[in-house]
Amino acid sequence: MPDITATRLATGPTGSAPALTLRSWAPEDAVRLVRLHRDPALRRWLRTHLDDEAGAARWLAEQRRAWQAGTRFAFAVEQPGTPGPEGPLVGHVVLTRNTPDAATAEVGYWTAAHARGLGVAPRSLRALTDWAFHTFAPDGLTRLELRHQVDNTASCRVAEKSGYLLSGLLPAAPPGWPRNGHVHIRQAPPPS
Repeated sequence: MPDITATRLATGPTGSAPALTLRSWAPEDAVRLVRLHRDPALRRWLRTHLDDEAGAARWLAEQRRAWQAGTRFAFAVEQPGTPGPEGPLVGHVVLTRNTPDAATAEVGYWTAAHARGLGVAPRSLRALTDWAFHTFAPDGLTRLELRHQVDNTASCRVAEKSGYLLSGLLPAAPPGWPRNGHVHIRQAPPPS
């Protein structure tokens, strides 16, 4: 596995939105994470709810351990100049590989309430996707999957905007996956 301990990703600005920075989560993000996780819409779609600073600290430590193990690469998404108590923190994107040499990995994301509708999720997801294929193709990564519940139409739009094609339906598997879902896929670009 390549050395990716100091990975920072960036998206360029668009005509209507400033640049984004994707960086690994840090312990000092705990308080802001708890505030962001109070959003009812976010709580509806996420399986993990961070209700207090101790829970957020455990989640952040888990992200660091998984990063070191090469199985989960979670990024905080920041948009410089964003006002409010969360500062520039506007979202999260993640790449999960069951094993460091798996051919398929899963991606996920969420956007903070104050940043929804600004293109944060698709721009972040495209940056993560490009990074994943560039970084892990030598290790055999050829396919990324994005899963969401069928009634999460916003996630379906993000998937489509990010080049993830609808591949099939997933049956409900309560309690972790309470409703039927969609699976979208992106294949690695051909080697150049």
